[in-house]
Amino acid sequence: MGRWFHDSIVETGRLPLFCFFCGFVVGFLFIRFSVRMIRAQVRWWPGNVTPGGTHIHHAVFGVVFMLLGGVIGLALPDNLVGWRAGFAALFGIGAALVLDEFALILHLDDVYWAKAGRTSIDAVFAAIAVTGLILLRVTPIGVSDVSDARALYPGLGGWLIGAGYTLFNLALVVITLLKGKIWTGLVGIFIPLLTIIGAIRLSRPDAPWARWRYGKRPRKQRRARRREERIRKPLIRAKIAVQEFVSGKPDADPPEPEPAAEPAAEPAAEAAPPPGAEAEPERPHDR
Repeated sequence: MGRWFHDSIVETGRLPLFCFFCGFVVGFLFIRFSVRMIRAQVRWWPGNVTPGGTHIHHAVFGVVFMLLGGVIGLALPDNLVGWRAGFAALFGIGAALVLDEFALILHLDDVYWAKAGRTSIDAVFAAIAVTGLILLRVTPIGVSDVSDARALYPGLGGWLIGAGYTLFNLALVVITLLKGKIWTGLVGIFIPLLTIIGAIRLSRPDAPWARWRYGKRPRKQRRARRREERIRKPLIRAKIAVQEFVSGKPDADPPEPEPAAEPAAEPAAEAAPPPGAEAEPERPHDR
């Protein structure tokens, strides 16, 4: 194991990236454990940081850690690999703290324990997946396509082939994302075969692609909804179960307030006689 780590991580110059990945995962697990302890009101666990009554969210500490780790890590010379790896880990911890409150930044509201707060978990899982793929030396689209094509076809022709292949794959990524397949599109940046499948298959029924293309094709829209019910929703439920196991369940939605009853209309008052007019004497009722 040690030999593999040295040959695959250290010798290839990926030790800072590995430390960033470890710092990110450890930072996310720690902060989720911490907030769950605070939520459960465990007495011996430190509570929120509230100097002067102001609640400081942990994203603030994350920004500070990212600035320290990023700036100092960039300023260090390349031969100080250990120090650079340490500050990369600090940057990873800060990134985890920030992305754990990504939903708060997106909505500009404290939705941490609301269902909208699940966006933060999606962002964290996406960051872990992308970093893991890079760590495994899976290169994203466009990084080596042009150079590989020019190695096979020297000159302008190789450059055009490489650039065209890159643009084609990026177009497939955009189509896949427009079809509502976020995870397929993100991972497809590194594994282009996934974007080919995602671009060919039906869109999700509520995605922008379906709104633009399936409006006059009700048959496709019905097929997309059937596929959503049969395949997509069970996968979403499984994903939510994993998210809640790691990060905790969100609070239940508050009940919607009942509409206020309209006040009863008051009977119209009889019009007063104009000034100077004599009131008509009452006549006896007919018997």
